[in-house]
Amino acid sequence: MTASVFFATREGHTKKIAERIAADLRARGALVDLFDVGACPPPDWSKYSTACLAGSVHIGHHERELVAFAREHRDDLVRLDAAFVSVSLSEAGAEDAKRSAAERRAAAEDAERMIDAFVRDTGWRPEHALAVAGALTYSKYNLLVRFLMKQIARKAGAPTDTTRDYEFTDWPALDRFVGEIADRSH
Repeated sequence: MTASVFFATREGHTKKIAERIAADLRARGALVDLFDVGACPPPDWSKYSTACLAGSVHIGHHERELVAFAREHRDDLVRLDAAFVSVSLSEAGAEDAKRSAAERRAAAEDAERMIDAFVRDTGWRPEHALAVAGALTYSKYNLLVRFLMKQIARKAGAPTDTTRDYEFTDWPALDRFVGEIADRSH
């Protein structure tokens, strides 16, 4: 199996997720190319038997360059039955056992709404999509973004101590999803 993993990120956590996807695929015997869509050459799609896109959400929208990439290459993504990983703090709220069932449901609906917006904006409806909890990387935000993210975190019941970063990703769930990608691509 040959695979390509494409990602877009701001603070770097989605790159970490894309690297994990690539490593998981390699551990299953795949040859994998990893690309930042903001700096990659046009892909040679004929080389790949599968693909995965990973993108972070900011202010309710996925990274512009990932949206543009998926829109431009949607026919190839469909042909390869490509998977999509949507990285957001909404998913962190959906997975937070300390929240009420209603709060978790609302957060999950928000994460799903962002995937739906991605589909609408790109015209690509991935058959395999996973919402993944992201990170609050206060140390990487400028002063204004740190202030705004703290306000959003406070409203959402997330950590507000800006002296440290918080990672919410459920790595075993991501690993299982990648296993499913590998299983259907063999």
